[in-house]
Amino acid sequence: MKNIKTGYFMLLGICMCLIYSCEIQENFEYQDSGSTAKLGVTAWEFIQENDSLVMLEAAITKVGLESIYAAMDSKTFIAPTNNAFNQYLTENAYESLEEVPVPILRNTLRYHIVDDVVLFTNPDLSESNNPIAYNTENGQIMFLSHNSNYQGLINEGTGKQWTIVTSNLEPTNGAMHVVSSIVYFSAPSNNLNIPDPSVKTDTIYPKHDTYINGGANSGVNYGRDVLMKVKNVTGNGDFDRKAYMMFDLNEFDKEGVITDVRLDMAVSFTAAKGVKMNLFSVADTLWNETSLTFNTATLPAGNPIASLTTTKVSKFAFDVTDFFNALEKRQSVSFVLDGQAGSDETDEFASKETTALKAPMLIATIASGNTSLDLITNSGFSVTSGETYVFSEENIEVDGAAPADIIFTVEQIPQNGWLVRGATILKVGDRLTQLDIHSKNLVYISNGLGTEDSLTLSARDRAGASLDPFNIAISIL
Repeated sequence: MKNIKTGYFMLLGICMCLIYSCEIQENFEYQDSGSTAKLGVTAWEFIQENDSLVMLEAAITKVGLESIYAAMDSKTFIAPTNNAFNQYLTENAYESLEEVPVPILRNTLRYHIVDDVVLFTNPDLSESNNPIAYNTENGQIMFLSHNSNYQGLINEGTGKQWTIVTSNLEPTNGAMHVVSSIVYFSAPSNNLNIPDPSVKTDTIYPKHDTYINGGANSGVNYGRDVLMKVKNVTGNGDFDRKAYMMFDLNEFDKEGVITDVRLDMAVSFTAAKGVKMNLFSVADTLWNETSLTFNTATLPAGNPIASLTTTKVSKFAFDVTDFFNALEKRQSVSFVLDGQAGSDETDEFASKETTALKAPMLIATIASGNTSLDLITNSGFSVTSGETYVFSEENIEVDGAAPADIIFTVEQIPQNGWLVRGATILKVGDRLTQLDIHSKNLVYISNGLGTEDSLTLSARDRAGASLDPFNIAISIL
């Protein structure tokens, strides 16, 4: 273990045990004044001398932020443990800290630095557990509060909150709180699929549905089965099965604007290995469920039109809105459901012949289309190369509905950086709201390349109004 300076070793004994075990403090007695641990060293010196914060030290060094942890400017440092970093690497598919792009890691660490000294002995925090907003070094907001047991909380009341495991450490340059997770800001959660109260739905069912089986059963028809079975082992062997469904989109007959289309599949069984379940479209709409076999079926090719990850749920829901919008007219369509190649996962779904579960359903969300949206601000922005920019309504603002009801879709991602909502790097097709922009939940992180960038968004509200895709210009300094 690294040597801890004797001048404060005994003072920190209990506190250090809490850090090493990563357990939440129990029965911590908060006082109206005073502190639990005056360290006598800067935050940077403390981090360097603590085995539980080795990965935090490595991250700070990697991105060059040593000076901010060592400076005498008074701040609050949220200190993630080694376990927190290991969890972060696993969740983001990084093999090591070295694989994390420097701009992303720098932005992450800067969010963990609050531009104020916040101790839970502060009367504003100790007398009330209401979250208080503080600015962080990356330009976003962090809420700090405590629960009824006086355990410190980060971002209470937002989309994601955390409990502090060790509170009120006092380095000579501010305050420090230890956490067992990498934290981030997430705007209050909002279900983007909840429509305006005036919105209605229209549901249609398959004209035909069945599954096909490869190998020795490639000539067998399963059109009368009450289940549709899906499995991908080799693609065409004895245990390979794919589900087929045909819908006539002309059966959508309610008046209004179709804003979303979803395919719901009732799950009879899933092994739920956490692998991809892919939905494809095939051009053949002349097949019949009473005659289709593996030998006669048009097999899927190209990219799926929708995918999800299998879990233990009662229904798989596929968003096929983009597929629907790309069609030139209402027509019959054929869908094929196939598992991830080589996944060897068994999945079974209700067919229209079953009475025990709901049949497959294609559900359209239909809005009145009587509202309108206006893009009143699109100023673009400038960002220093390799740094972070936090969006606000000063850059992008759409009017015509409540911020939570204005839904943007990412049509084109930046080429010289990352667009991040909460902790998620957004990709084409992902969605966010005007509320995310208002609450500083959306950031652009420059990857340090190029002198300009852009991204493209489209927008709609829950009542059917929409805006065509528009570009946001980014200047990299």
